[in-house]
Amino acid sequence: MVTLILPRLVDVSAASRRSASVVERNVAALKPAYWLLLLSGFVEPLLYLLSIGLGVGALIGDLPLPDGRLVPYAAFVAPAMLASSAMTGAISETTFNFFGKMKYMKLYDGMIATPVRPFEIAVGELGWAMLRGSAYSAAFLGVMVALDLTSVTRALTALPAAVLVGFAFGALGMAVSTVMRSWQDFDLVNSALFTLFLFSGTFVPAQAYPTVLHWLVEVTPLYRSVHLIRGVTLGSGGWLWLLDVLYLLVVMAVGLLVASHRMGRLLYR
Repeated sequence: MVTLILPRLVDVSAASRRSASVVERNVAALKPAYWLLLLSGFVEPLLYLLSIGLGVGALIGDLPLPDGRLVPYAAFVAPAMLASSAMTGAISETTFNFFGKMKYMKLYDGMIATPVRPFEIAVGELGWAMLRGSAYSAAFLGVMVALDLTSVTRALTALPAAVLVGFAFGALGMAVSTVMRSWQDFDLVNSALFTLFLFSGTFVPAQAYPTVLHWLVEVTPLYRSVHLIRGVTLGSGGWLWLLDVLYLLVVMAVGLLVASHRMGRLLYR
């Protein structure tokens, strides 16, 4: 049994180190201007929260949750902004930056000349993207606590949920990037993200939409992300959180598998 299990454990450990080396490379290549880019990803959802959540929310008042509780509009919108922030941070890193490294910088062509494999590159890039996404999420949760939109305990619980959202969208973005032909194709990505942002229960409950659109909205990844984080920060949702978590884990696994398979085909041809 030892001879069967030990080689697998050693292989997993070596693969983890190789994925970590991809993250280390990205950290070493950081430039001072990159921190301004990171800051912009946090400021945008914060502005939405302040302008719509607090500004428009003062006109709307309270909104009912599915369990009948009334919550301030800002508390309803804030979890959606957090989910959108996690999505944006992960997608930005695993689409534009990933595509540039693969197609124009030819960075991964050099990596596969080492023992690093495409799947390990994908995991490493996803881990790097999550460092960025987690920073957005932690900072935004701090703002939510400061504005009394959630409690400290719920914020600490929501952070792993936001990290999972980032992992799912990061893997999805990486898979999409492997089929992009040029920078112009990313206009479609931006349009898709903006559509998700508007129609994922972000500003109004999904039940407010017509029936067909309502069901369509509920199967999108951002809606499941918003539903999960809103349930955690507001203390609602119950066992349905498990469905959201399972959904996002499946998206992450499929995205990673597709991305690594496509990278293998592109890099080894």
